[in-house]
Amino acid sequence: MSATRGPGIARRADVAAVIGGLATVTAIAWSLTVRLASGMEMPAASMPMASSSSMPAPAGGLLLATAMWSAMMVGMMVPSATPMVVAYTGWTRRGPVAPNRPTAIASFLAGYVVVWLGFSVAASILQVGLERLGVLSVMGATTAPVVGGAVLVAAGAFQLTRWKEACLGRCRTPVGFLIEQWRDGAWGGLVMGLRHGAYCLGCCWALMAVLFVVGTMHLAWMAVLAVFVLAEKVAPPVLPIRHVSAAALVGWGTWMLATAGG
Repeated sequence: MSATRGPGIARRADVAAVIGGLATVTAIAWSLTVRLASGMEMPAASMPMASSSSMPAPAGGLLLATAMWSAMMVGMMVPSATPMVVAYTGWTRRGPVAPNRPTAIASFLAGYVVVWLGFSVAASILQVGLERLGVLSVMGATTAPVVGGAVLVAAGAFQLTRWKEACLGRCRTPVGFLIEQWRDGAWGGLVMGLRHGAYCLGCCWALMAVLFVVGTMHLAWMAVLAVFVLAEKVAPPVLPIRHVSAAALVGWGTWMLATAGG
């Protein structure tokens, strides 16, 4: 930690500016998500009438899926980073970062977003591959109840692991994270954003896998997961959100597995 920088509290105007900026980024991302989801559904709807020559090339399908996942992850995950970005904003009021605060704050957010864009690329490759194997429907939902049930049970079990607990703990305590990870300057902000994004990814990747069960283009489920991720980070630790979600996911997955042969 820099000797010339100490903890600070973001001013009300700073908080309003940060929240407004994050809300704008989120709104743009959701708008793009809705448009891209519509664009991905249209070819599927006209598929029986289309000739094989009119089908999108594999590279085009992957590009569209990557764009969809990228917009979706930004829209879902940026709101959950709000407490950390606000805390970081307060800490940039002092020390070497102070003269160039906007750049440092933007760098922090950029680092966080880069992590989720990397995840988006991996998720889109997986989605396109599973679609070509016939494992996913045109809406991005698994067509095999056994697979869907297994994914849900695994996601629920992950909610109770020490890995999940450790990563969620870092996301829930902005001050602790800043004390431990502080780096000065815009480059330092980028590094810290990357590290926060890594903890967030470690906390939430299994929940994102649920989208392959309910549909990667199902906007309502995207919103539900986005709200849940935010709730996990801001709710008081005494609330058993993690345990309740684990029970719900495992129960849902078990039901899918039990009825798969019906």
